[in-house]
Amino acid sequence: MSRERRIVAELGRPETPEEMAARKAAASKRHRDNQTFGNLIAAIVVCLAVVLVMVLVVVRPGLPEREPFDVPAAAAAAQGVVDAPLVVPALPEGWSANLAELRTGADGITTWYAGYVTPDEQFLSFTQAVDANPTWLVTATEDAPPTGEREISGITWTEHDQRAAEDPGNLAYVLTTERGASTVVVAGTAGDAELQTFAEAVSAQLAAGE
Repeated sequence: MSRERRIVAELGRPETPEEMAARKAAASKRHRDNQTFGNLIAAIVVCLAVVLVMVLVVVRPGLPEREPFDVPAAAAAAQGVVDAPLVVPALPEGWSANLAELRTGADGITTWYAGYVTPDEQFLSFTQAVDANPTWLVTATEDAPPTGEREISGITWTEHDQRAAEDPGNLAYVLTTERGASTVVVAGTAGDAELQTFAEAVSAQLAAGE
């Protein structure tokens, strides 16, 4: 017994196979169109959310600037651990320390490190190793070849000038010296004037500690 076809109210009679196919095709198209529109709205919402997050991360007005590290306080806290007097350079206004800490490497050598942002927004640091060996110095300078010597505030430094190298990073210019139990490495990206100021401040501390 054949199944009786449903009467469509709008037609007042059963659908023909062609009309049924056309109706289903139209319904399918409406469904796809609705899905496409919904996906478009969802994509726009996601994009707006990403932009909002980027704005909140990059532009955060009113947040206080990060306080510079207190190098003298950090040195005072660390001094009891090492025998040599720790370097605390006296630098003019505009210099900001972004890190100061005592470190102990896998080789057991203790180092006192401080990094600074210069007034010209460059980077300079010093590392003072106590009872270091030649291997430590090679590692600390990444085996930068010596290019000369400089006398700064009574201290003789070996110069390692790599500013013409392709990508020297923070070792663009390096000074090394040994004073008593200390081996000191000055390194950074600053220009000649700021390098001189920094090296003089470190040299004065080394001379005072003898």
